[in-house]
Amino acid sequence: MLNEIVVTGNKDTRSGFGDGIVEAAKKNENVIALTADLLGSMKLNTFIKEFPERFIQCGIAEANMIGVAAGLTIGGKIPFTTTFANFSTGRVYDQIRQSVAYSGKNVKICASHAGLTLGEDGATHQILEDIGLMKMLPGMTVIVPADYNQTKAATKAIAEYNGPVYLRFGRPVWPIFTKEEDFVIGKAQKLSDGKDVTIFACGHLVWKAVEAGRILEEKGISVEVINIHTIKPLDEAAVLASIKKTKCAVTCEEHNIIGGLGDSIAQVASKHLPIPIEYIGTKDTFGESGKPAELLTKYGLDAPNIVDAALKVLSRKNTEIVGN
Repeated sequence: MLNEIVVTGNKDTRSGFGDGIVEAAKKNENVIALTADLLGSMKLNTFIKEFPERFIQCGIAEANMIGVAAGLTIGGKIPFTTTFANFSTGRVYDQIRQSVAYSGKNVKICASHAGLTLGEDGATHQILEDIGLMKMLPGMTVIVPADYNQTKAATKAIAEYNGPVYLRFGRPVWPIFTKEEDFVIGKAQKLSDGKDVTIFACGHLVWKAVEAGRILEEKGISVEVINIHTIKPLDEAAVLASIKKTKCAVTCEEHNIIGGLGDSIAQVASKHLPIPIEYIGTKDTFGESGKPAELLTKYGLDAPNIVDAALKVLSRKNTEIVGN
């Protein structure tokens, strides 16, 4: 039952990254941190204090940072590049494609301040296309954790994982409701069992999915909430097991519905088990400046909108032909 999920605190996911990279560095002397003039925003102060010789300040030169990181891997280092998500992807896509993905370099691209919840910084910084950009790169692993604990766990896990990774997290203080030990790269996390509708979510919207699920349960609807923290490689077995049971789904992401989590789920469903799907995400639009909660509501990414999508997809399930 979703009411059994306990909030143990509130903290921003970027702090999970900051704490996680310190622990990863204590365990592995090859972990190196690089930043593009954003050490405070990326919560690297503790890392720098403990490992000053393993920190590289690249300045406002994100493309150069990616090139430096790719070069460091040749010597066996495990570089973590850090800046805002917009600068981690859109500004340096060519360098990531050519210097990291194409040659399979062991670079960890760690991106904060993603999505609408960046808030007042506005549309130029609120990248909503990055998941799509990164998941299309051959060999790139894409991870979007749900809260502080999961971000910390993911940061430690990718240090042990061989290959390029995109780790996406955010700025706002958010409920903590997962356990570090439950995180496994590539394995979806089921938060509740249900038989009527599945809600797949990633990042900040996992908590919104939990809130929506509780409302639906009060209406007598059995909801299966699944945290797809690893967008690529997608846990197809978990996706298929759930939709085979519920026969309909809602996907939730702080990202454009074009190219993100929803498209990944739909691709699996269309190939193996076509079902009605409703999408929660931005609708082919840029964001704007505003308070994070207000932006989520305006762009249809809050719990009431997820509830409406679930009710709509349930209605569709009852009228459309669904594969067995």
